[in-house]
Amino acid sequence: MILSNRLSIFILCFFAIASAQAQTSAKPLVNGQRLMQHLQRLSEFGKNPQGGVSRVAYSNADKQGREYVAQLMREAGLEVSIDAAGNIVGTCTGSDLFAKPLLIGSHIDTVPEGGNYDGIVGSLSAIEVAQRLKESGIKLRHSLQVFIFQNEEDGHIGSHAVGTGLNEQMLNKTTQSGKTVREGIGFIGGDLNKLAGVQRPAGSIAGYFELHIEQGSILEQGKIAIGVVTGIVSTLRTDVTIEGIANHAGATPMNQRHDTLLSAARFIEKVNQVVTSVPGWQVGTVGWIKAEPGAYNVIPGKAVLGLELRDLSQDKVAEMYERLRNEANQIGSLNQTTFNFKEPMKTVPALADRSFQDLIDASAKDLGLTTTPIPSGGGQDAQEIANIGPMGMIFIPSVGGISHSPKEYSRPQDVENGANVLLRAVIKFDETH
Repeated sequence: MILSNRLSIFILCFFAIASAQAQTSAKPLVNGQRLMQHLQRLSEFGKNPQGGVSRVAYSNADKQGREYVAQLMREAGLEVSIDAAGNIVGTCTGSDLFAKPLLIGSHIDTVPEGGNYDGIVGSLSAIEVAQRLKESGIKLRHSLQVFIFQNEEDGHIGSHAVGTGLNEQMLNKTTQSGKTVREGIGFIGGDLNKLAGVQRPAGSIAGYFELHIEQGSILEQGKIAIGVVTGIVSTLRTDVTIEGIANHAGATPMNQRHDTLLSAARFIEKVNQVVTSVPGWQVGTVGWIKAEPGAYNVIPGKAVLGLELRDLSQDKVAEMYERLRNEANQIGSLNQTTFNFKEPMKTVPALADRSFQDLIDASAKDLGLTTTPIPSGGGQDAQEIANIGPMGMIFIPSVGGISHSPKEYSRPQDVENGANVLLRAVIKFDETH
């Protein structure tokens, strides 16, 4: 009888210990309801009648939104500070003081009449990750730093300060708020005298993860839960000037015209043909056009248009550009107009680290989520941080592929899925690096 009682006690203790160990080793999940409540609350700062937000950087709405997320960071157990560039930084110190910090985050500023998800999902999910780590009693080996980068929409100002540094041209740039970047940094609590100290040297971080909405429709159309970003594309932008002869629209026969707008139309069609002539993710756009002198009864003697090409491969972008220059010469010969291309502005692609892609993919599949590799066609804070360490990005579906609009929307389950992948990737990284 005594032996039987002892055996029963032993069995109960064994299962109690096993249960406790299982709970300790189990991977936590985010609180999706809380995350969506935070997203809804943040959408009140800069809310507009169209249903979106106009929380442009350095506006009063931006300042109020920043105060709100800083409070959320404190509630998540992070030590919060504002760096000299105006970025909000929340830190949870790791157990290994010699390990490089792991960064996660995004931005909360929007375009005018923007949406509630671009940047915001990544920022609030990063805070939720920190909150769940705290609630689960998980102490990372690496220090975790949550970054809310300031003014992403005007050229990745905050992340550029960290990854490359800000020059005088960028500081003097006038932003959507009407303030210069220089004025804006002071407005949100930065310190212009200490800006140089914000830039981090290459190799100083363990890495960077960013969750973001896709801003396209590939994931939604493919019914895929998670996009594993392969990199952020290279961009080429240039002004194309077409010159001909302005003349009377009524008195000049059709076969004697040097019509620059006609040449521009033919060129725009050729952009579409060249870009779609080979398989791949590449895109090409003519985003604006101006005809001079701009009257009903005058054949345009000059036209200027804006050309942009994007792809993950710089070589492919360069090849498309040269093909279009050659096509322009042939188009010009049809009605004796001339094409001149301004020296293009180029950005280099930022490739996602292969091991980070694998971590994201494995984290998603652990959660039973489908994945696909996908490039980021839009610019992101991650491309600036890639200058100082390895980076990886997680995409979630955007309904209808709509972004930078009040109609921008990602379903709550997709937001929760992305946040869970971010949380799992952070834990996996810390366990393996």
